[in-house]
Amino acid sequence: MPNERPAADPNAAIPPTLSHVIGQRCVVEKLRIAVEAAWADSVPLDHVMLTGPPGVGKTLLANVLAREMAGEFKEVLGQGLCSPQAVNGFLMSAERANAVMFIDEAHEASPAAQTALYKAIDERAVYLRDIYADTTTKLELPKLTLLLATTDPQRLLLPLRDRMRLVCQLSRYTTDDLVALLRQKARQLGWEIEDASLGPIAARAMGTPRLALRLLQAARRTTRAEGETVISAAHIERTFEIEEIDALGLGPDERAYLDILAETNEPVRVMVLASRLGLVPGAVTSVVETNMLWLGLISRTEQGRCLTARGIEHVRSERGELSAQIEEAE
Repeated sequence: MPNERPAADPNAAIPPTLSHVIGQRCVVEKLRIAVEAAWADSVPLDHVMLTGPPGVGKTLLANVLAREMAGEFKEVLGQGLCSPQAVNGFLMSAERANAVMFIDEAHEASPAAQTALYKAIDERAVYLRDIYADTTTKLELPKLTLLLATTDPQRLLLPLRDRMRLVCQLSRYTTDDLVALLRQKARQLGWEIEDASLGPIAARAMGTPRLALRLLQAARRTTRAEGETVISAAHIERTFEIEEIDALGLGPDERAYLDILAETNEPVRVMVLASRLGLVPGAVTSVVETNMLWLGLISRTEQGRCLTARGIEHVRSERGELSAQIEEAE
């Protein structure tokens, strides 16, 4: 076996500064100005809320902000904050000023925990209740930054949302930005890849860096499994076959969904789609349909789901390619 370096962890390749972050230009510029202002005034960074779809870089930006502020980084999932006591324990884990206290999926925190959060922000302290001695102890918190990430900001209490001085809406990436990001990641990880292979990956990533990186990892596995070191166009195509994704990046469930809609000119109800796909209705609406709505392939009506003109064109295109492949095989 060739003497190759061990595979690096793609998730460990975090940009050192905001200047190295690719994409989200408006958000990055807003955060850069806020960081510079905080350093100029010798104060912690204002409290931040990052919103947007999954996989567009909220956690990455949180890590970069902690580095920019030269502060410790503490992270917790919103599901873990089920009580004021859990909030107190999390906030008290900050050991020095400028700490970035990151709550991912913050909307999953309980209402009581959210209330405790904004009260702690206001008073810069937490209160510990001793029910046996019937006493309350006030503990001062260091100056810190609360950073919330959420895909559903409406589920956060209004008083908590109002205390976020910086509200940043992240969006899906352009194909060009994804190509630049993939090139940067491959360089950081020491992976060799033909430049022409980056575009096909980016085109199938649904504007989502997390998905683009996952496809890059899959292509690298294919390359190494074949005993080679340079990720080529052939490895990319083989990876797409293995992952069962089409020219837009749609997987088996999504393609089956489109095929069901293509069988009729009438709208199809969610319950029918879920039954045909063998999924629960919630999985259809929150998982299967998400990317197809973004791509403009389907529309939701009161009567049910139907294909758009673009959806019809895509189904016809895919069926044409499949027919050509069958004829070639024969």
